Amino acid sequence: MDITFLLNGETVALRDANPTTTVLDWLRETRGLKGTKEGCNEGDCGACTVMTRQPSGPWAAQNACILLLPHLHGRELRTVEGVSAPDGTLHPVQAAMVAHHGSQCGFCTPGFITSMAAAHANGAQDFNDKLAGNLCRCTGYAPIVRAAEAAAKEPVPAHLAAPASLTAAPQPEIPESADALATWYAAHPQATLIAGATDVGLWVTKKLADLSEVAFLHRVTDLDYVEITQSEVRIGATTPIATLRAAIAPYHPSLAELLRRYGSEQVRQAATLGGNIANGSPIGDSPPALIALGATLHLRHGEARRSLPLEDFFIDYGKQDRAPGEFVEAVSFPRQPDRLRCYKLSKRFDQDISAVCGCFCITVEDATVTAARIAFGGMAGTPKRAAATEAALTGQPWEEATVTRAMAALATDFQPLTDMRASAAYRMEAAQNMLHRYFLESQGIATSVLEVQP
Repeated sequence: MDITFLLNGETVALRDANPTTTVLDWLRETRGLKGTKEGCNEGDCGACTVMTRQPSGPWAAQNACILLLPHLHGRELRTVEGVSAPDGTLHPVQAAMVAHHGSQCGFCTPGFITSMAAAHANGAQDFNDKLAGNLCRCTGYAPIVRAAEAAAKEPVPAHLAAPASLTAAPQPEIPESADALATWYAAHPQATLIAGATDVGLWVTKKLADLSEVAFLHRVTDLDYVEITQSEVRIGATTPIATLRAAIAPYHPSLAELLRRYGSEQVRQAATLGGNIANGSPIGDSPPALIALGATLHLRHGEARRSLPLEDFFIDYGKQDRAPGEFVEAVSFPRQPDRLRCYKLSKRFDQDISAVCGCFCITVEDATVTAARIAFGGMAGTPKRAAATEAALTGQPWEEATVTRAMAALATDFQPLTDMRASAAYRMEAAQNMLHRYFLESQGIATSVLEVQP
């Protein structure tokens, strides 16, 4: 596969590149850029963080260990070696890390620098979120956050602020529109589609999978959108989770808060909504929320399109209602008053896989439940609605006794498994407590899990 990109300001043109070579391996083994470190090799620790952007777009911090070379086509890449100015002047975050003693052993420092530089370039100051995907075991986070705060007031260096100039010729396996993707995929129905590679990247690095035919979707920009009208919210399949989080926050803040805990900043910049749905994971965090909102999934095969309720897409564990050559084009749900609440239970608050994810959208009129949509992840082999629980609520008074009966009905809806994340009994009790939490919040009772009550 032929790939053209900018590396630290210089044009790189690769011919017949292996499409499943990771950016991390290429930087270290082929280019000798050793500043980008290999830690977990699965997108968790942030030691391999680099900065990427479309020539006229914002910078994004991304994990080079699960970023594949074709993801760079048409993009600009900055490693820690390219963060300082061409004349060697330190970037403000580099100078601040020195001044505030933010580095000790130094292994994690390059990843912190690139994450901080990306945030600095974009004017972001939510440092606890932006740095949650970078692990430090030496100095702790306090001096690092102080360095980020100190650098925030400094201007963005010219070499990172100025738009880049780059011409990258279209490649068949890197389509630049949904139409081009539909044509190519219909002709190669057994191929693997790769959007952000936050899942597929692990197939390569951990399973050592041999992906014979692949297509990369990061340049299918006409599917990267969030459209909000008076009647509908529609989200394109290649929309990154970070983009969706910002767009949906004014309308459904609980969903935005759930997306804040979706991996790390690096993962959210790469992962797409379509990928999170299409991989069919029973613990993917977006499907339960979208199902609770009454979402419709839109699929395309060549020129043919079809739509179905999102909950019907998930047939069984590892099995979805998607034919060879058919891809997720968009997801939509009705514009509605915000009744959605999403609760994620995981062993770590940040950057962890859900043991249980429960999403609730309950309509109460005149103290009576008139409609209920409830969906869970982690309770079955697929994301799944709680039909018996919904029935136990609908038409009943919105009161503690009704909620208690509905909590018992969850045992009819689900028979969860015991695995390394939680036991079946724990999952069931947690799911029931999530419904109770929804009720308590509707009564104005604060239930934040980040606050300790005496």
